[in-house]
Amino acid sequence: MNVNDTEITWAILQKSGYLRTRRLEEADVILLVTCSIREKAEQAIWNRLRHLTALKSKRLRSQAPLRIGILGCMAERLREEILHKEKLVDIVAGPDAYRDLPRLLAVAETGQQAANVLLSLDETYADILPVQTSPDATSAFVSIMRGCDNMCSYCIVPFTRGRERSRPLASILREVKVLSDQGVKEVTLLGQNVNSFRDTSEVQFRLAATPGLSRGFSTIYKAKEGGLRFAHLLDQVSRVDPEMRIRFTSPHPKDFPDEVLQLIQERHNICKQLHLPAQSGSSRILEAMRRGYTREAYLALVQHVRDSIPGVSLSSDFITGFCGETEDDHQQTVSLLRQVRYNVGFLFAYSMRQKTRAYHRLQDDVPAEVKHRRLEELISVFREEATRANEAMVGRSQLVLVEGPSKRSAAELCGRNDGNIRVVFPDTEMEDSTGSGAVVRAQPGDYVLVKVTAASSQTLKGALLRRTTLRESAAHR
Repeated sequence: MNVNDTEITWAILQKSGYLRTRRLEEADVILLVTCSIREKAEQAIWNRLRHLTALKSKRLRSQAPLRIGILGCMAERLREEILHKEKLVDIVAGPDAYRDLPRLLAVAETGQQAANVLLSLDETYADILPVQTSPDATSAFVSIMRGCDNMCSYCIVPFTRGRERSRPLASILREVKVLSDQGVKEVTLLGQNVNSFRDTSEVQFRLAATPGLSRGFSTIYKAKEGGLRFAHLLDQVSRVDPEMRIRFTSPHPKDFPDEVLQLIQERHNICKQLHLPAQSGSSRILEAMRRGYTREAYLALVQHVRDSIPGVSLSSDFITGFCGETEDDHQQTVSLLRQVRYNVGFLFAYSMRQKTRAYHRLQDDVPAEVKHRRLEELISVFREEATRANEAMVGRSQLVLVEGPSKRSAAELCGRNDGNIRVVFPDTEMEDSTGSGAVVRAQPGDYVLVKVTAASSQTLKGALLRRTTLRESAAHR
């Protein structure tokens, strides 16, 4: 999401005449796009700000004054502290105020501090075409909705990003078409709760049928009637370019109707990979988190997903050390990791956030050292199980989108398979089965078949077979 915010910001500033530099000492304006979900992310920004403030104090008088700004969630959450207490920045802009950046920077040019952290009920930046930070990238992010209405007790997002609102379908399709024309081979649809997409921008859309929740799941809010839903969006996006992979993140497990699962199974260019954030394996803790489901309902959904999409790759989020978590609760999370055997995992120790329900009603009563121990155990179990899941691919061919050279060796290339797992393979000549039959070398943006020879919890290694296409690969599944 921060990458997409950066691209939106740059599109706005570029139209106002700003030029970009990659050399810090040349910059007259430095903007930090921030996240408030975890304390560690905020601490990294505080450290960065103090470094930049030192850089600002060393600025020569012959140069234009250096202006520093904070954008995004941290700006909305800590405006007073950033501007007045610490006095480290010149401008502060919340996630719904990026259009106001040219004005805020103009105010800062006069030597005053400037801020806009107002949250909007309708801002989606639908009319702004983001400018990619890496023009030669093979993949891109497309924001389809902003905000979240779930109000999980631990989460700051509804307070920093506001209520859910979705972009019009037409504007999303236009952006995906532009990316396709630019040669982008993979698009990730983005949203804080991406699969709750609901487009009501046209009157006829408001009469559309309302899909049900996943079995055994509930919400704290009343069901929203009408609007074009995520299944319709996914269907339309996947039709833009049959040779463009489609992913989406981050979803909520409650919003996986059968129509979405069926579409993922049927379309060769929708990745057979789902992110199912569990957060905990304990029903008692899930209730305290206000997640709207039990362990049993979550496991039933996992089985239904695997029955609907054979070979699907699963990833998840987990928080350890949440308020009131006992050793038994923790062990239930350990057992969930073992039972589901995720391919990819994102695991964190709980850090309490101001404004959340947990901050007002619960106690952060798990000691830091216990959180650390439990996190280490979860990471260890996840890696063990992910290694087993990935080892099942050894000896099989994987379709890989080439991203570029491996960071560890110039003689190797890397990319990601359909399940979003990193694949490393030698940069050697191969057969081109896309039509010419010539011997070629893989380039970023190519689809190649790789036979997996080894696997770890995070990476597959293999031998390059041939260059191919999404359609050709799907035909030989």
